[in-house]
Parts: sequence; structure tokens; C-alpha cells
Amino acid sequence: MLHLRVIAPEDMRDDVLAVLRREVGVANVLLHAGAAVDPAGDEITADIARESANAVIKELKALDIQHRGAITLSVLDTVLSTRAHRAEDRAEGDPADALVWDELIGRTREESTLSVTFVLFLTLACLLAAVGVVTDSMVTVVGAMVLGPEFGPLAAVSVAIVRRRADLARRAGIALMVGFPIATAVTAALTLAAAAVGWVSLDAVRHVHDVDFIFRVGPVSFVVALLAGAAGMLSLVSSKSAALVGVFISVTTVPAAGFAAVAAILGDWGMAARSGAQLAINLAGIVLAGVLVLVLRPRGNPIPRRAQT
Repeated sequence: MLHLRVIAPEDMRDDVLAVLRREVGVANVLLHAGAAVDPAGDEITADIARESANAVIKELKALDIQHRGAITLSVLDTVLSTRAHRAEDRAEGDPADALVWDELIGRTREESTLSVTFVLFLTLACLLAAVGVVTDSMVTVVGAMVLGPEFGPLAAVSVAIVRRRADLARRAGIALMVGFPIATAVTAALTLAAAAVGWVSLDAVRHVHDVDFIFRVGPVSFVVALLAGAAGMLSLVSSKSAALVGVFISVTTVPAAGFAAVAAILGDWGMAARSGAQLAINLAGIVLAGVLVLVLRPRGNPIPRRAQT
């Protein structure tokens, strides 16, 4: 379940309570009259089933609460309340299938922001991938996959397409279009320095075996990107963060970017082009899969759960 907190002016108290009272998935409504200081007003809290969250938030937004006060949601890990369990049973659908749009938008917005931390993680991941390429080390390349933070902006692009949120698409696009060039430029510069002192050679890169999947482009590359993107979006929708690790080690976005930089600096433009194509295929596949998951996701069970056997 989710815990809802609303801060609203006192003149909106009855309207907010009316919204909460008519929704079957709401329980344990509390009113702290005059408790809010800035902005001044009431604090109203409730426990709500995930299946009911979108409807409740939509009605609260229609009251303009988000501008005159505040609406916050937090996940409840443990709820010992008969009323709360009954409310969850009355709500149509299953909690595991419930997609709370504002929660998803907020999460993807946070993870798709261009920041120094984002660029550093992406750069370190590309550098780690470059080392994995030079040493033909599968373990190092997998480490780069896990370290890369690019799935956040890609998921944000999928959400932005489905919800028609130009602001979110712009934020994610900036993160990707600025982050990847910086990361590959740093990787290229350090590769050039390593080549100058004899640490890396074109011959070594051309004869890799364990990590050659990075630049081997084909239909399977797109299929893997689709599957990984779908799993990643499902993990975000259902809050199953552990599944994201499997997503990270399934796609070759960061390794392809790192390999492209290394191959270009060493003079193998064909290999660099194939790595770039691999990167583009993975980016497109992940975004497409995310869109499909959001469009085709379960919309809720038409039979109330309390009626099921």
C-alpha cells in the first residue's frame, strides 16, 4: 500500500475528505486541522491501495491541491490494519499490476537528470568497458554494464512518449546527448594516451574473443534490447529494483560506446561503426520496449478481488 499526505488550505478540507471517503481503496484517514505552517492549512493523511492511487491523485489535482498545497506518496512496507487490507481487497485489480503514474514520472525524472554524478558514472563505465575490451575481459565488461546509469534516461524517454511529457523527454534527451559524448571523449583521450606509451594496440583489439559480442550486430541484438528494456520497465512499474541488475548486464550500450571510442582512436573505423550501430540498436530497442510495456500493461482486473475465489 501507499501512504498519502495532503497539505491543503482549510477551505479545501471538506473537498479533500470527500475525495478520500468515496474511494473504496482508501483507509485510515487522519485529519490534523491547522497543522501545516508553510503553506498554512491542514495535514490530511490516509493509506491507499496502489490500484486506487491514480484515481485519488487525479481528483486531488482537479482541486488544484498540488499548487495550493502539496501531495506526497510513500511506500508502506508493512501494514498491520484490517481496514487497510479490506480497502486493498475492495480495490479492483492487483497491487503488482498497479502503475502509479506520478510515482513513475517522479522516479524517472530523478534518474534522468543531467548531473555531475550521472556523467561521472557514465564516464567510469565507458572507461571500464574500454579496459575490458583491451584485456578481452568479460568480467570487466559486465562490470561496466552494471555501472552504467543510462537506463534511467531511456526509461524516462519511454514514459515521456506514452504520457506526452515534452519536459521529461527533453530532460532525458539532454542527459543522454551530453553524457555519452563526454564519456566517449574522455575514453578516447585516455585510449590515445595509452596507445602513445604502448599499453594498447590495434592488433590486441582486433583479436578479442570473449567480448566480441559488443560489435557483432544482428537481429539478436535488437531482440535482447527489447527483452531487457521490457524487463527494466516492468521492474520500475512494479518497484522490483532487484530485476534491474539483470537488465544492466543484458544490454551493451555502455560497452558499445567504450569500444567505439577505442576502435576509432586505434584506427579501425569499421569496428567503431559496428560498435556505434550496436549502441544505436540497444538504445532504440530499450525505448521501444519501454513504450510497449506501458501501453500494453494490465489495466486492472474488471472483477473486484473480493469477488474472486
